[in-house]
Amino acid sequence: MKIFDVTLKISEDMIVYPGNPRPKIEQYGSINEDGFNESKITLGSHTGTHIDAPYHVKEDGKTLADISLESFYGKCKVLDLISAGKEIYKEDLTPFNIHEGDIILLKTANSTKHYQKFRKNFTHLKFDAAAYLAKKKIKTVGVDYLSVEKFNGEAGVHEVLLDKVTVIEGLYLKDVQPGEYLFIGLPLNIDGDGAPLRAILIKE
Repeated sequence: MKIFDVTLKISEDMIVYPGNPRPKIEQYGSINEDGFNESKITLGSHTGTHIDAPYHVKEDGKTLADISLESFYGKCKVLDLISAGKEIYKEDLTPFNIHEGDIILLKTANSTKHYQKFRKNFTHLKFDAAAYLAKKKIKTVGVDYLSVEKFNGEAGVHEVLLDKVTVIEGLYLKDVQPGEYLFIGLPLNIDGDGAPLRAILIKE
């Protein structure tokens, strides 16, 4: 068995989506002075590897507490879309065996460029690809950058997905080969529009 950590490390110098707050980690207790080490952590709900709840884009949308834990666990397929370029269309997805209830992780050209600095031209889903995944009734989709949608984006991509599909953004798939895995990615147990999660892939 091999375990792949596909989560971004939370740190003060990590990249964030423009407009989002940077994480702050402030130590308020030290062993030398207090007998213990403790820190205060401040971060946005969409920091690093995170879950989007429908409430993120819809005022009357479901919050994180409404999403079944089944969305964060199960067999998954990592699809190789590196050659698709900067935009993922429906036609890029149709060659793959995508079925109802699948967890689908999209490994794109983003995984070859890492997360060293924010790039406005990151690979993203087009509306027809998002609608296709929603129509397929997959359980969850995960992407290898901080948004599924084009920067200053194409209207409707988040909405059409979040109406039917759980969305995970900010996965680190650089060292993961395409194929089938067991996925586990549990968000913090808080309610609201989203939350960071720790995601792993297990290969038997």
